[in-house]
Amino acid sequence: MLRISNHHVSKIISILFAVEVLVLIVSVYLGTSIRFRDTTDSFAAHFDRFFLPACAFTMTMLFSMSALGMYQLKYREGFRNTLLRLMPAFALGFGILTLVFYLLPELYFGRGILGLVIVISATGILLARVLIFKSSEFGLLESRIIFVGSGALAKECGQLAKHNIAYHKYHIVGYVPVSGEDTRVVASAMLQGGEPLAAMATRHNVGEIIVSVENRRGGNLPIKELLDCKLNGIKVTDAATFFEREACQIRVDSLQPSWLVFGTGFDQSFLRAFCKRSFDLVVSLLIFTVSIPAMLITSLCIYLEDKGPILYKQERVGKDGRTYMVLKFRSMRNDAEKAGNPQWAKSNDPRTTRVGNIIRKLRIDELPQILNVLKGEMSFVGPRPERPFFVQQLNEQIPFYNVRHSIKPGITGMAQVRYAYGASVEDAVQKLQYDLYYVKNNSLFLDILILIDTLQVVLLGKGAR
Repeated sequence: MLRISNHHVSKIISILFAVEVLVLIVSVYLGTSIRFRDTTDSFAAHFDRFFLPACAFTMTMLFSMSALGMYQLKYREGFRNTLLRLMPAFALGFGILTLVFYLLPELYFGRGILGLVIVISATGILLARVLIFKSSEFGLLESRIIFVGSGALAKECGQLAKHNIAYHKYHIVGYVPVSGEDTRVVASAMLQGGEPLAAMATRHNVGEIIVSVENRRGGNLPIKELLDCKLNGIKVTDAATFFEREACQIRVDSLQPSWLVFGTGFDQSFLRAFCKRSFDLVVSLLIFTVSIPAMLITSLCIYLEDKGPILYKQERVGKDGRTYMVLKFRSMRNDAEKAGNPQWAKSNDPRTTRVGNIIRKLRIDELPQILNVLKGEMSFVGPRPERPFFVQQLNEQIPFYNVRHSIKPGITGMAQVRYAYGASVEDAVQKLQYDLYYVKNNSLFLDILILIDTLQVVLLGKGAR
């Protein structure tokens, strides 16, 4: 894993992204060189002439592929699957490029060249992905690890290492049992004791040891042996950090408060606040301007369906526990909570109107919250705000729930792009673990990634209810 602005990015994704940047840039110069092969321009002149068009083409195609989830590797990709995912991404990129060339005609390099460049770049990306994915299957990027512990936590860490993504990143050498812990892993995966941990790791060519012991009291943790491993250049990582790195979650069931207190992250500096507010204003104004037609059509459809109010206000809990009134397009009947008590949203909720069902799937119902962002009550990216009734309930049942209120809530967030729509306390726990990751590691880089993932959620209609 590579760490960029506190966010962990897999080695495969990093290599894939770097290769595809190179492929896209080279494709522009290769396509233009073929088209203008009879000209007498020098290499330097040709490079300068097409530098900005190459940058515009590269950024547009990378954005399109990101927006359609081509950098979220959840399953194995062969030639056919990669091609089927690449086609709509390039179609979206072509549409965006058409708009870019209209607004900035000096970047336009002609339809013939554009078609040639798209064919070359698509072929290059297709071949690059197949080669990278095949090499990952052969274990060229594989890391060998040992788990200290053999209980429920160690088993869960092992499952995460095996199944986090389809491309096998980790080879689990085995589990080292500790005294006083019930064994939950299969016997064949256990490593025999009696050998120093550092010697065992060296013999098996292990690069990292994951400490996955639930109860560390009673002296059952081999601290001296773990120190010897670290002094011998073997990385030692605890389970909480492993989950944070691999799943983008901070687990609340096995979390020690000291890990939060003494760990890195939780940037609340003036520079971060300034960048965050600037990002909120720029993105909100841009999306508000682009979405005006959609909001006008939505308003008309809501009114025509039942002649009820178009917008509705609802009390939510924001930063530092302060309440405010969130704005949304009305997607439910006026009597949705006639019983008097707040209710969790359900799959195929009967209270949802026909228009409401559509705007929820497309997330259009959230657009009026841009006004909350402009007022400073919300950020564009952050934990989703909950109603005071649910916050009081969840605070009593879930440890560290109030940590999510240390920053402003957002229109979209880590939990919204990584987890389905929450409708229970159990869902709230899962979403909190993503929210804690964001609160701890929030940065401008992570905000941009979440914004791109949000576009994917909107385009593909994921997670709505």
